[in-house]
Amino acid sequence: MSPDVLKKMPQQLPADLDVWFEEKFTECYEKREAEKTPSMSLVVTKGTLDWAYPPFILASSASALGWDVSIFFTFYGLTLLKKDLGDLKISPLGNPAMPMKMPFGPEWFKGINWKIPNAVMGNVPGFENLATALMKKTMRDKGVAPIEELRSACLEGDVKMIACQMTVDLFGWKKTDFLPEVQDWVGAASFLPTAQTSDVSLFI
Repeated sequence: MSPDVLKKMPQQLPADLDVWFEEKFTECYEKREAEKTPSMSLVVTKGTLDWAYPPFILASSASALGWDVSIFFTFYGLTLLKKDLGDLKISPLGNPAMPMKMPFGPEWFKGINWKIPNAVMGNVPGFENLATALMKKTMRDKGVAPIEELRSACLEGDVKMIACQMTVDLFGWKKTDFLPEVQDWVGAASFLPTAQTSDVSLFI
């Protein structure tokens, strides 16, 4: 508006500017939100079979939706970045609420939740191997993808795999033990800014 026009409407000017500013702000905000790529940051701390699934399922799903995903692997979670995942096991003793189900037999038998006491799980030799074998068979029967396949899907989806350098030093591991696709080797302080600006941040 020219100075002459402004002089002619001194009382209307503040209200008009408020309306104009609010409309412009709303327009710009909605445009930015529509163009923004959602982002997610995950902190992974566990390396057992059952705890390996949540981060890779979440990350592969988010990347398939076009999200920017970053995963920070620290402590035992860092083993999920090794070239050889080895024979991942579940730990029923560490998951007392986990139902034990049999992947064979009639439906009524497979539907039973076996409440195994911690004393049995912790003291019976080979119980962890048995529980792992039963869980793996159940996953195969239900069509659940193996961890290696989910991890590959994450890499194909450009999920950023970030390793905790402190953990590598703590356990005396070598970088050559891990996937070459590891994007960076940093400490928590370097990852926190990424997590701070993410739309979704999860600790697993």
